[in-house]
Amino acid sequence: MSSIVGIAPYARDSGNKQGRRFIRGGRKIPRDALYMAVLAGKNGFQYLKILYDRLVNNFKPKKVAIVACMRKLLEVCHKLIQQKRVFVIK
Repeated sequence: MSSIVGIAPYARDSGNKQGRRFIRGGRKIPRDALYMAVLAGKNGFQYLKILYDRLVNNFKPKKVAIVACMRKLLEVCHKLIQQKRVFVIK
C-alpha cells in the first residue's frame, strides 16, 4: 500500500555493496493529502503527536518523522477501510 502512494523506501543494493534508501514515485494526490493531514495532525491529534515527538527526540530529521507519520496514518486508514469501521477519537 505504501509503495503505491510513494512513501516506501527502495533499496539500491548490489552484491555486498549497500546503497542508500530513497523514496520515489507513487501517486502524487494521495501522498500530498497524507502530507497535509500529518502537518495538521502532528500538533493536534494525540496519536500522531506522540509518534512525531518520539522520532524527533531520537534525533531523526523532521522530514523523516513526517514520512513515518504518513505511513502510520496510511496503515490506520487502510485497516479502518478493510474492517469497514469509522474512526472515533477517544
